Formats: sequence, C-alpha cells, structure tokens
Amino acid sequence: MISVHRSEDRYRGGDEAAGIDTRHALSFGPFYDPDNLRFGPILACNEERLAPGAGFEEHPHSHTEIVTWVVEGELTHRDSAGHSTAVRAGDVAHLSAASGVRHVERNDGDGPLAFLQMWLAPLEPGGEPSYTVVPGIADSTPYALPGAGAMLHVRRPAGGERTAVPDAARVYVHVVRGRVALGGEELGPGDAARITGARGLAAVAVDGPAELLVWELAG
Repeated sequence: MISVHRSEDRYRGGDEAAGIDTRHALSFGPFYDPDNLRFGPILACNEERLAPGAGFEEHPHSHTEIVTWVVEGELTHRDSAGHSTAVRAGDVAHLSAASGVRHVERNDGDGPLAFLQMWLAPLEPGGEPSYTVVPGIADSTPYALPGAGAMLHVRRPAGGERTAVPDAARVYVHVVRGRVALGGEELGPGDAARITGARGLAAVAVDGPAELLVWELAG
C-alpha cells in the first residue's frame, strides 16, 4: 500500500516573528491528529526554514534518534555533550538523544537555511547521547540507525533514471528536489510516500534530476 502526502497539506508551525517557518508531516506539539501519530519508528518529519540569525535556543531531548538533512544554507549545532559543528547540504547529521541531551540549532549565516529533520523512536531507551556527521554522503552509502531498526538511503537519480525502492516492512520516501513518479503518482518537492508491504517498486525522476530521502524501516 502506498499513501501519498502532499507538501501543502503539512501542518504549519514555527514562529514567523522569530524567523522560524516549520511544516509538520505528523502530529507534533499543538498539532494532534490521532490517525497521524507516527509511521513505524518515525515520530516526526519537519521541514524547517530559518531566517539569518534565527534558531532554536537550547532545549532538551531524550529517547529519540534525530536525523537532519540540510537542503540549503548551513546549520549550526551545539549540544551539552560538547559537540559543536556546522552541517551543510549533503551532510547527514545524527543526534542520538539517548538518556538525555540539550542542544542548540541556529542559522548563523547570512542567507536562508532550509533543512529536513526526522525523529525516530529507539528500540530500547537509555544509553549515552552521541552526535555524528557524515559529510557529503554518497548515493551508494546508506546510513544505518540500528538503534531504531532503520536505514537511510540518499538517492539522486538523473532525469529519466529509475532507482529501486527497498523491499521492507515499511518505507518512507521524501522528495527533496525535483519530481519523481512512484506507484502511479507523481511527487514534487516536499511530498512524501508512506509505503507498507510493497515489493518491486521503483522511483523514476521526471523533468530532470531529483533528490530523495528513502527510509527503510524494519517495522
């Protein structure tokens, strides 16, 4: 089964006066939909846009695996475990909040910042927090989150090129750039597909190159 969710249907959050524009794909904060709480281990999929100088001041997380993908600009990350770094387009950033961590996320640059952030539930609670950045991850190098039973695939098909969708219990596909055809539907930037129990699927880039984030989920 494939369920398509359009970018324009996301719940709008954030704080416009503070330069924060957020679009939520699943229930989050004040937005509650009992039929849209999570998809497998995925608890949140937030599109974030921060104006120069804007950001999220220090705040806590626990028992959550947080993966960030920068679309445009540069994200500044600092946390209570002593990590401080800049995350750029093409990098995968992974914060394992474990038993608890506090962090800051800001746009300290002169231009706009856009990023996608996905939160996943761990298979087991607790542990020590950690932070990892994989710079410029390649299409052929999936990023594993064994603690959440998940694998992230970055796909960048050229126009007309097909890319296989993993056969898994659940798959979440998010279109970052371009347009793709998938399961009889056409998806554009910000659109997502939630796939359950499907086999032998492929996404095809139409009208030029595309960039997809594909989550392979064990359950």
